[in-house]
Amino acid sequence: MTENELLNIITEYFKDKIFENHKISSIKTHSKLKSYKINPIIVKYLSKILDNDFTPIGIAKALYYPRILGTSINTSFGTRIQNMFVELKLAQGSLIKGMDIEFIDKVDKRKKWCQLKSGPNTINSEDVNPLLKKFTTVTNLARTNSMSLNNSDLILGVLYGEEDQLSPHYQKIDKQFPVIIGKEFWHRLTGFKDFYDKLVTNLDQMILSLDTEDFFKKGYMTLAKEIEDSDLFDFE
Repeated sequence: MTENELLNIITEYFKDKIFENHKISSIKTHSKLKSYKINPIIVKYLSKILDNDFTPIGIAKALYYPRILGTSINTSFGTRIQNMFVELKLAQGSLIKGMDIEFIDKVDKRKKWCQLKSGPNTINSEDVNPLLKKFTTVTNLARTNSMSLNNSDLILGVLYGEEDQLSPHYQKIDKQFPVIIGKEFWHRLTGFKDFYDKLVTNLDQMILSLDTEDFFKKGYMTLAKEIEDSDLFDFE
């Protein structure tokens, strides 16, 4: 497969599997009142600062905005990309507990066992020791089973960002096991040195041409109607 063919396939994957799915779930799931656990005190306050009143629209915005603009797409992003790598045969799902994918590194030609993370600030301090423990467990398992594996074959792959953006938590892990981020990670995975930069350009162009069909407003207006009809709130 050529670099351009792979770029086009991955760009379409983002469009269909990530962005279109986000649009669909925003309407089908997140515009339903039953999908939310509501703190009645906080939600009144948020309605006030969003709509300057306690209203169905204000409540809807307070619930819908953070879900759609944050958690709903960020939660699925890493899983979707992992599935994409396997579907496109860039990698295999790992059979080793604690690792996400396995692939042949196109730079050093060695097999890599990889746990995926989205970006340079996506782990907290409490994540560091459990991650190091997972990697150490795999190392010990490899020795027990006489596998040809060293610490540099166990990597933490970060999908976007630059090396100088890595948080101190990632830097701590990198002292024992390589944290490979952004351009270098995509180079090792695909074999194309500038693949990451070209993919970012492709995605920018695709995103700007997307037809959102005003789904965002449709979603919170649907939710506002449910809220208006609900017995949970008294707007009198």
